[in-house]
Amino acid sequence: MTDATLQTTSRTELDVRVTNADLAATLLRVAMGVLFLAHAGLKLFVFTPAGTAGYFASLGLPGPLAYLVIAAELMGGIALILGVYSRWVSLALVPILLGSIYVPHGAAGFFFSNEGGGWEFPAFWAVALVVQALLGDGAYALKRADT
Repeated sequence: MTDATLQTTSRTELDVRVTNADLAATLLRVAMGVLFLAHAGLKLFVFTPAGTAGYFASLGLPGPLAYLVIAAELMGGIALILGVYSRWVSLALVPILLGSIYVPHGAAGFFFSNEGGGWEFPAFWAVALVVQALLGDGAYALKRADT
């Protein structure tokens, strides 16, 4: 056997199938999952669920909607990190970001550095979620969807 043959036969089947696109999708999926967990944690531990519900009500939204958003961010973040139904989870989280553009951030202008935080970051995050849905689960997902 030559060195090239030894190298090819010693790699696992999983390693051979993982492409750069798979790794990119995984990196995007995990990064967004961590961001969603951070946002859920902020609402749970800093603002508190009741405080978040009060903030939603102050914006003219139904207060109980805050609990749904917290749950979606928490469960969606975990699902993205683990790679469980990533395409569907990504699409399901898009309305949360679009809602954050429409209500609290839209009036603050485009740039997120504006007072009140503009809609630049939520818009980019919504696009990244759509990209994740198009890319798929990536590598090392617990529940890979058939593509």
